[in-house]
Amino acid sequence: MFMPKEAKFFDLFDKQAENLVNAAEFYKKLVDEAAFTPENVRAMHEREHYGDELTHTIINTLNETFITPFDREDIMALANHMDDIVDGIYMITNRFCLYKITKPTEASKKLGGVIAQSTKALQKALAALRNKKMMKETLLQCVEINRLENEADVIRDEAISELFEKEKDPIMIIKQKELYEEAENVADYCEHTANVVESILVKNN
Repeated sequence: MFMPKEAKFFDLFDKQAENLVNAAEFYKKLVDEAAFTPENVRAMHEREHYGDELTHTIINTLNETFITPFDREDIMALANHMDDIVDGIYMITNRFCLYKITKPTEASKKLGGVIAQSTKALQKALAALRNKKMMKETLLQCVEINRLENEADVIRDEAISELFEKEKDPIMIIKQKELYEEAENVADYCEHTANVVESILVKNN
């Protein structure tokens, strides 16, 4: 078991992960229902702002703590990568609204599903990180996140290929291509976070 008196870091990471899942599930709902309204963008922004607050809290706690459960640079990396995920989800949500995309493509819906699955796997990995006896579970979730990132790559590439083949409006090509790429970036951020988790496991076992 990691040092119990430093459980506050794990509590904060759990809150950050919960916010990620909440944002990803909300994004999936918006893309599935084509509900990118200004009101829903504001609601997503609240989740992004809450994520920023949690990141600042983690950094402040780090500055005030002499003994940490694992390396300080890993705590910083974990907090910042998780913040990147929710920032990315908010950015895509905002782009859909700005670009007035009223009918998200099937590829966008699939990418939304991948993002939701990735954040749930990350939440499980972080929860298991508290206990060395659950190292296998943590690694399994990290492997799943890597698999999902590869799936996102395939979806993005196929979607962009189809876009150039079938879409005649050059402006729409630019918009959709960016949405595909930014969604895949969020899957990348999840993978980057999983890589930090794996690094923590290696250093502490």
